Amino acid sequence: MKNIIVVGGGAAGMMAAVSASQNGGKVIVLEKMASLGRKLSITGKGRCNITNIAEKEIIIKNIPGNGAFIYSALHKFDNQDIINFLQHYGVMTKIERGGRVFPATDQAKDVVGAFLRAFKDLNIEVITGQQVKRILTHNGRVTGVLVNNNVKYDAESVIVATGGSSYPGTGSSGDGYRMSEVVGHTIIPLKPSLVPLEVGEDWIGELQGLSLKNVSASVIFAGKKVADDFGEMLFTHYGLSGPIILSLSKKVAELLNHHPNEEILVEINLKPALSVEILDKRIQRDFEKFARKQLKNSLGELLPSKLINVVIDLAHLDPDKFVHQITKSERARLQEQITKLTFTITATRPVSEAIVTAGGVHVKEINPKTMESKIVTGLFFAGEVIDIDGYTGGFNLQAAFSTGYVAGYNAAEI
Repeated sequence: MKNIIVVGGGAAGMMAAVSASQNGGKVIVLEKMASLGRKLSITGKGRCNITNIAEKEIIIKNIPGNGAFIYSALHKFDNQDIINFLQHYGVMTKIERGGRVFPATDQAKDVVGAFLRAFKDLNIEVITGQQVKRILTHNGRVTGVLVNNNVKYDAESVIVATGGSSYPGTGSSGDGYRMSEVVGHTIIPLKPSLVPLEVGEDWIGELQGLSLKNVSASVIFAGKKVADDFGEMLFTHYGLSGPIILSLSKKVAELLNHHPNEEILVEINLKPALSVEILDKRIQRDFEKFARKQLKNSLGELLPSKLINVVIDLAHLDPDKFVHQITKSERARLQEQITKLTFTITATRPVSEAIVTAGGVHVKEINPKTMESKIVTGLFFAGEVIDIDGYTGGFNLQAAFSTGYVAGYNAAEI
């Protein structure tokens, strides 16, 4: 029976511990926080988007950051496997828009609870409050780890599942990158992925807290649309957030990195379901209905109240003008702002605020079939510490579960 140390008790680490134990390993999980699954407990606004029911090829396409690397892992442990595992431990699931899978209770803590029940069944030892300082090796082979009070834990296999550098308050503070680099691994520079965007417009504060549904957002660069998405978004005091903005942020981050001195725009279409002609008829109908009202008081059925003054101002219209006096050209300017509400992107928020970290341990230094290091025998990697990152929709957690399962299984192999 192999002694296995799992460093990190997040989604990937817990899955690795279960898999290693199921395959006959004696497992100890070392977690520096006071409890397991801290980040998992807050994902999906506390609901936990566990996975996505998409076909494997679609899942890989939705992991633009080295998705092909998890091809083998996904075939060994896929979306149905994690659903079955959770069901076995009492957590039923449901499918929502876009194939997203959530616990039926809408409680992320129930997912963590399923893993804790599995730990109890499998006699997996958990030691919290233990920050691993160093991976110990001898002659190119893992021998154990050293923790913060200079206590050594011996092991034939070590699985690094420390997460990324996002949400450091949950324990994901980049420890795994530093430890892996010390033993010879290349760390691809870290960048935020799935992260809110900062804008240059000083009036953004007027929209703070406004959430929109069924809108579309497009990234415009060099006069061309280079990415778009449809769904929900949120305005903040610094800029843009919410699901569709997070999905577009990876492309924006790439553009900011490669073209730091060029303009990058995000256009919001507030009424994407309406054609130009239908939107114009809708505006005219509202104007007829509120013919005796001023423009600022006539748009309440078309736009959220926080947006009315902003849109009127950007269209260079007089808010006090009565709607029966609005000309066709003025109406066209109003329509353009409704369909092309434009923001100048100045930066992404820092990596500490990203949902996912791009970058990490170089995939070329890891065997994709086993998750074992090609540099240090007996050293395995799982989850976000690896240079893989995907879009929103359950794809990142599936990557964590798949790589965790494979790392654990192979770490226990004799």
